[in-house]
Amino acid sequence: MKAEADWGSGTALPDIRGQVAIAGIGETAYSGPSDRTSKGMAAEAIARCVADAGLTPDDIDGIMYSGALGDQFSADDFRAHFGTRHAMWESGDGGGMVWAATAPAQAAEALRSGKARYIVNSFAVDWASKRGAMAGGPGAWHASELIKAQLELPFGWFPQPLYFATFASRHMHEYGTTEAQLGELVTAFRRHANSQPDAVMKDRALSLEDYLNRPHLASPLRVEDCCLISDGGAAYLMTTPERARDLPQRPVSVEGVGHGIIANAPYISQQGDITSTPQHFAAPGAYAMAGLGPADIDVLGIYDCFSITALMQIEDMGFCAKGEGGAFVEGGRLDYQRSRRLGGLPTNTHGGLLSHAYVLGIAHVVELVKQLRGQAANQVDSPQRAAYAGFTADEAGTLILGV
Repeated sequence: MKAEADWGSGTALPDIRGQVAIAGIGETAYSGPSDRTSKGMAAEAIARCVADAGLTPDDIDGIMYSGALGDQFSADDFRAHFGTRHAMWESGDGGGMVWAATAPAQAAEALRSGKARYIVNSFAVDWASKRGAMAGGPGAWHASELIKAQLELPFGWFPQPLYFATFASRHMHEYGTTEAQLGELVTAFRRHANSQPDAVMKDRALSLEDYLNRPHLASPLRVEDCCLISDGGAAYLMTTPERARDLPQRPVSVEGVGHGIIANAPYISQQGDITSTPQHFAAPGAYAMAGLGPADIDVLGIYDCFSITALMQIEDMGFCAKGEGGAFVEGGRLDYQRSRRLGGLPTNTHGGLLSHAYVLGIAHVVELVKQLRGQAANQVDSPQRAAYAGFTADEAGTLILGV
């Protein structure tokens, strides 16, 4: 492993502990191709989120979305759809992935300064309906990036399954991780999806034996190690704890936020340590802000674009030592019903990107809010603290929530 200064760093974020509460959540149906649009689904998720908080569109004066991923729901879209006319604070530094974790850090400043009172963060994606191998999907950006096109694609190192198969192979070489251990993680998330009413894979059971009998897609990964491509969207509403106490739902407090970045990504071939993730730099800041550590987390939502990504982030967040992720996930230790008595951690209790839906992490945050409210389909027994790990090629975000 290279020295930390050579391959990444954490971002210093303002201490916002106790300044932001999540008071509303909303989701669309999750599916394969549906011919819905991302903006239409965002509007639906936002409407449900606002209603869940006991508010109306006229109350919403702040909106966050992902400015880096087009067709997201802006303030102009909000006014046009909901028929409102008031000014709104808005930020393109929200949405899914890393920013589903870090959005509260920026929202806190807007709430504190009086720029907004009720802020919705939303993300929706219609990639399943954009038919075609690269049409609008996660590979499209990589295919269009010129340096990648010239230095990685000519060698056949594309698209994402090949990147992460390389990472998995190296992790296996360095630490002895096995395909069966990746399968333990995959099948745990599938079991969660099988009892989650809105999961895309709710009717498709998968045993470890089934998994191991599947052919490789990009060795050592199988199709089941790779995220879904889905249509769907979700949203969550942020306000101050004082205002949240007057709303109908149990407030969920933002306890900690962390952000980390690594050098040379998205040129993945140039990353300094391909068996680690930027979560190595993001999680410590979130723990420090919250005054907590890995042992204090009761339920985890982890960005699982690939099984190996989830496993490496479990290590990088300190739930086990580096290289011990394979052993950590074995034997039902991620299962929401069995993990606690086995010394594990309930993880992706909705099924994750691998089996619930690929809406780039925002549904993970919604699931954790449900867990802390006691409203989840796969409810963990009385959780008090939850963590979300967001990921993209060169960045990670960590969000710690509590009640």
